[in-house]
Amino acid sequence: MTAIVRDKDKRAILFMGISLVALALGFFDIGTLSLPLNLFNRAYVSINLSWIAIILCGLPIIKGAIVGLVTEFDIKADVLVSLALIASVIIGEIFAAGEVALIMTIGAYLEERTVKKAQAGIEKLVHLTPTTARVVRDGEEKVIPAKEVKIGDTLRVFAGETIAVDGTITKGQTSIDQSVMTGESLPVDKSEGDEVQSGTVNQFGTFDMTAQKVGEDSSLQRMIRLVESADAGKAKIVGLADRWATWIVIIALVAAATTWAISGQPIRAVTILVVFCPCALVLATPTAIMAGIGNATKFGILVRQGDALERLAQVKCIAFDKTGTLTRGKPAVVKVKSCVPSIPDSDVLEMTARAEMRSEHPLGKAIVSHYQQETGQTPEQPTDFKLLPGHGVTAHIQGKQIHAGNEALLRDRHLAMSKESQEDIALSKSEGCTVIYIMDDQKPIGFIVLSDTLRADAADTVQAIEQAGVSIILLTGDTEQAARHIAAAANISEVQANCLPEDKLKKIRDYQKNGDPVCMVGDGINDAPALKVAQVGIAMGGIGSDIAIEAADIALVGDDIKEIPHLLQLAKRTMRTINLNLAASMLLNFIAIALAITGVLNPVVGALVHNVGSVAVIINSSFLLTWRDKT
Repeated sequence: MTAIVRDKDKRAILFMGISLVALALGFFDIGTLSLPLNLFNRAYVSINLSWIAIILCGLPIIKGAIVGLVTEFDIKADVLVSLALIASVIIGEIFAAGEVALIMTIGAYLEERTVKKAQAGIEKLVHLTPTTARVVRDGEEKVIPAKEVKIGDTLRVFAGETIAVDGTITKGQTSIDQSVMTGESLPVDKSEGDEVQSGTVNQFGTFDMTAQKVGEDSSLQRMIRLVESADAGKAKIVGLADRWATWIVIIALVAAATTWAISGQPIRAVTILVVFCPCALVLATPTAIMAGIGNATKFGILVRQGDALERLAQVKCIAFDKTGTLTRGKPAVVKVKSCVPSIPDSDVLEMTARAEMRSEHPLGKAIVSHYQQETGQTPEQPTDFKLLPGHGVTAHIQGKQIHAGNEALLRDRHLAMSKESQEDIALSKSEGCTVIYIMDDQKPIGFIVLSDTLRADAADTVQAIEQAGVSIILLTGDTEQAARHIAAAANISEVQANCLPEDKLKKIRDYQKNGDPVCMVGDGINDAPALKVAQVGIAMGGIGSDIAIEAADIALVGDDIKEIPHLLQLAKRTMRTINLNLAASMLLNFIAIALAITGVLNPVVGALVHNVGSVAVIINSSFLLTWRDKT
C-alpha cells in the first residue's frame, strides 16, 4: 500500500511538472505544435501545448466532479472548476483552461498531503494479543490457540510471557507489568486470588490461573474495540471551498448567465466562471497547514495529521497522562535511609545494590543504576543469590544473609520497623512512592524509597499552558496517592486516578459533550483509545509505544513537553493565517468578478489576476515557517 501511495505521488508531481512547462511555453507563444493531418499532403493542424495541462490535470478534475454528481449528487469545488474548464475550451481560451487546471491540481495535491492518513495502530494492537496459551488439563500442559481457551480453564504462565486472557491466580506469586492496560510505571506484585489481565506481562516466576474472560470479552480485545470506535467517532474537517461549493456554483452560474443575457457576450460569462474558480480558497488552508507543520518540525514536533493544527486551535482543555508524560516513566531512588546508627546510608545502598545485581526486577535495576551513578563503580557480585517471587531477593553479602524486598517479606521474617522509620515510610507512601526494605536475619537495616520523578520542565509547561487560556486535567491509571503527589508538584488541580482506558475515554467524551474540546497527551498503549477520541492526540515520540504514536495526531519526537505551549500558539497563529488568506482571496475574487462583469477582463487576464490571490496566499503562509511565540 505504501509503495502504491508513493507511486501515485510521483505521478502527480510528474504531471504537474509537465503541465507547468507546457503552459510556460504556451504563455510565451512558443507552445504551438504543428502536426500533419496525414502522411500524403502538407496540410497541418496547430495544437496549443496548453492542452497537455488540460489533459493531465483537467481531465481528472472533470472526472471526479462527474462521479461525485452522478453517484452521490455531491457538489464540490471541482464542479465549478470543471464548468470553467469546459467553457474556456468551448470559446477557445485554451491557456486559461490549462492554467486553472494546473493551479487546482497543485492545491488538491497540497491538501491531499496534509489530510488524515490511514493508521496502523489498531493492527499493532491486535498483534499484542497472544496467539497461544498454555493450558493445564488432567495434569498435563498443552499449548493451544488462545482463541480456544474456555472459561474455567487452568492456564500456566511462564516468566516473560504475555497473559492470554483475563483471570485469577490460583497458584504462585509474581510481579505483573500492567503498563499496557493501566499505565502504571512500576510492576504490581500478584499472588493467589489476585486478578490478572490479558496483554499484561509476567515479569518473573511461574503461576497458574483460572480463565474468566476470554475471546472478545478480554481486556485487550475491549481496548481494541475502544480504539476502533474512538477513531470512527472523530469528526472529519471539510475544506472551506468544498463546504461552500454548492453556493459558489449557484452564484457563479447565475452571475455568468445574467451577464451573458444582459451583455450578449459569452466571453464575459466564461471570464466570470474562470475568476470564480476557488483556487486561492483551495490553497488557503493547505499552504498554511504545511508551513505550520514545517515550523513545528523545527521544534521536535511531528504533526502526523494534516488537520491536527486546525483542531488544536479549538482545544479548551489538555488531559495529561502521568507516567512517561509528566514524569520520566522510570523508577528512580529518591531516598536511602539506615535504621542502624552504626551503618551509614551509603552502606545500606551498597548492600542493596549487591543483593539486586542479578535481579531482573525494574526496582532492583533502578537501585543498581543509582549506586553506579553515586559511586561511579559497579557493585560486587553477591553469593548465594536467590529470587523470592512476589517478595524480593536474598543474597550472602559481607558475611551476612541480606534480604531486600517489599512489606510482605518483612512480615514473613517477623520483623518490624521502628516507629520513627514507620512514620518516614508512611509519608513516602502517601506521596505515591515505593519502599524497599533491607534486613538481615535478625533486624531491619534500612529502607530505600523509589519514585517516578517529575520532569524538570513539567511545572513551567503547565503554567504556560494555563496562561494560554487552556485548562489541565491529570488522567492516570496510577494510584490516588501517586497521582496527587505528581499533580501537586506540577501545580495541577484536577486529578482522576486509577483510570482504566475506558475511564479516560469516558472522561474525555464527557468534556467534549459539554463543548470543551480536549487534547490528550500520553505515551502508553493504554492511552491509545483516549488519544483517538480526543479532539487532538499528542504522543511522546521517544519513549512512547508505537501504538500510542500511531493513534495520535502529533508526536513529540524528543519527548519534550515544554514545546506544547508553542504548539498551542502555533495552531492559533495558523488559523489566523488561514482566515486572513481566505478573506484576502475572496476580496480579490469579488474585485475580479466585478471587472469581468463590466468586460474589463478577458478569460486569460482574469485567470492571471485572480491567481495573484493564490500567490499572495502562498507568501503569507510561508511566514509561518519562521514564526516563534514571543510570549
